[in-house]
Amino acid sequence: MGIPTVFIRLTGCPLRCTYCDTEYAFTGGEKKTISAIIDEVGGYGSRYVTVTGGEPLAQTACLALLTQLVDLGYVVSLETSGALDVSMVDPRVIKVMDLKTPSSGEQNRNLYQNIQHLTKSDQVKFVIGNDEDYAWSKQMTSEYNLSDSCEVLFSPVMGQQNPTELANKILADKLPVRFQIQLHKLLWNDARGK
Repeated sequence: MGIPTVFIRLTGCPLRCTYCDTEYAFTGGEKKTISAIIDEVGGYGSRYVTVTGGEPLAQTACLALLTQLVDLGYVVSLETSGALDVSMVDPRVIKVMDLKTPSSGEQNRNLYQNIQHLTKSDQVKFVIGNDEDYAWSKQMTSEYNLSDSCEVLFSPVMGQQNPTELANKILADKLPVRFQIQLHKLLWNDARGK
C-alpha cells in the first residue's frame, strides 16, 4: 500500500460477496492479448503490478499473464478470493488471498487447502464488516497459525465497519496482524482507473 502500482483488473467472478465494491467487474471490459496488456503496463513506468478482479483466476490466461510479468522483472501481486486453487500460481508472484468472513455471504466458498500454498511473502486478507467477522478472523488466524506462514491483513468494510474501532480491537487483543485500509478510497472515493 502506498507504492505506485499498475492495477490490471480482469473481468468475471464466481462469487457475490455482500460488500463487493467492484460489481462492475462481473461483466464487460475489453478483450486484450497478454502482449497488449504488457505493452500498456510498460507505459506507466512502475515496477509494481497487481492483477485483480473480479476473480482473476477465473480467467484462463491469468497464470500465463502473471508468469510473463514476473519474467519481465515486475514485482507482481495477485489479489484472489481464495475460492479457486492457487497451487499453479508462479511462486514468484505475491498472493494476496482472502478468507471470506461470515458477513461476505461467501464463507462456504473458502478453499482452505490454499493455505498450504502460501509463503512468507504472501498475505491472507480478512475483510471485516462486524464483530462476528472479527471474532471469526481471530479464530482462523490462530487455528491455521497464519501469522507464522504469511502476513495477515485485517481490513474494514468501508461504510460498514468503523476503521478506528477495528484498529482499537486489534491493539487491545495484541493481534499479530496488519491493519489495512483501502487507501485509494480515501484519496479518490469511488473513482475507477482507466
